[in-house]
Amino acid sequence: MELIEGVYDEFDAQPYLEGKLAPVFFGSAVNNFGVKDLLDTFVDIAPVPRDREASTREVKATEDKFSGFIFKIHANLDPRHRDRIAFLRVCSGKFERNKYFHHVRLDKDVRFANPYTFLAREKNIVDDAYPGDVVGLFDTGNFKIGDTLTEGEDFFFTGIPSFSPELFKELVNKDPMKTKQLEKGISQLTDEGVAQLFTQHNGNRKIIGCVGDLQFEVIQYRLLQEYGASCQFNTLPFYKACWITGDKKKLEEFTRFKGANVVQDKDGHLVYLAQSEWYLNTERANNPDIEFHFSSEIHK
Repeated sequence: MELIEGVYDEFDAQPYLEGKLAPVFFGSAVNNFGVKDLLDTFVDIAPVPRDREASTREVKATEDKFSGFIFKIHANLDPRHRDRIAFLRVCSGKFERNKYFHHVRLDKDVRFANPYTFLAREKNIVDDAYPGDVVGLFDTGNFKIGDTLTEGEDFFFTGIPSFSPELFKELVNKDPMKTKQLEKGISQLTDEGVAQLFTQHNGNRKIIGCVGDLQFEVIQYRLLQEYGASCQFNTLPFYKACWITGDKKKLEEFTRFKGANVVQDKDGHLVYLAQSEWYLNTERANNPDIEFHFSSEIHK
């Protein structure tokens, strides 16, 4: 300890809050040594809830009215019940059990009888939650990542991390008798946000986009274990996915000529799958009336 304290400067929390410094703790969870020090320090130095940019204004964490957004969805958290949990981060105000809140994207009011908080393998019903808290909500398919809940105001939080996949593989069903299970499974798993599902215009060819090979293995395993659906992935020669917007006639013409490279995402938006950076730059130059975006947030 004397050597460490002699070599290193005294810990300063500000660079940590700015993301420039990471504290290191020495201990052992197995022997319960140093764990309490780690937790106590984290409580002391953890950042306070931040103000967040929304589509119409900045939402202050200190506001009285509730707002929050869905940042994660997990299917089959408990395989025995086939449940689906949407994780809500509270950004302002107070979340209350059994109170109606406004689902901005669906433009309807929803309430939650059994919201949960999670700690390791335990989950407990929570009556209220405040900025910075995370609440698990049972979801029957009403939520997508980035969905915003408010007390009536219409806005959505911007800057929710989204990505343009760089690895693409075609999903091939190895057991036609389990087609329905495969369709349901891949739809639910891609709702979780770690992979994206694209469909070609004829509606038959399904393409999965990820940022890492491991994600394909996880999807293949979970489809088999959780849905009983067997599949394989065939690699496709695409470099980048770009959401395209512009004049309707121009988009129809582009889709007609580039049908092999144009797909739809789960919301029906057109996406161009570029084979290389050169192809992408060429299409941008040849189609000045069409905009190419690396994020689907443009459609919110």
